[in-house]
Amino acid sequence: MNTYTLFLLLHLFAAFIFVGTVFFEVLILESVRQHVSERIMAAIEVGIGKRARQIMPWVLLVLYGSGLSMAWNYRALLAHPFESSFGLMLTIKIVLALSVLGHFFTAMSLRSRGKLVSHLFKGIHISVFCHMVGIVLLAKLMFRIGG
Repeated sequence: MNTYTLFLLLHLFAAFIFVGTVFFEVLILESVRQHVSERIMAAIEVGIGKRARQIMPWVLLVLYGSGLSMAWNYRALLAHPFESSFGLMLTIKIVLALSVLGHFFTAMSLRSRGKLVSHLFKGIHISVFCHMVGIVLLAKLMFRIGG
């Protein structure tokens, strides 16, 4: 197995964990809210949040580290992203991924200052979810349309 394949597999597994977590929080957990009391929902959110804070930094390190390593192979295309549809889609995918990272750091900063209120938390999650849908679509279409 070559290095690129190793980074690709690491990237896929980390993306699976990250996208799955966001999917669960946005599409599953939010709908549970209407069926349980606020006290129970708060306990669920604390438990999930505690576990997410334990594993997500590592997942993000693998996700972005492997992504950066794979992107290095496409540095010539990325230097001129408008010259190919693959290069353009990869550039957009990277911009979306950097925006997701910005969302993550914003949420961590707000949480550490005690300012991550419910509506901001929900808005960040929905935004990250939309970004992730775009990233997944681009990841699949890049090789179909642009490759």
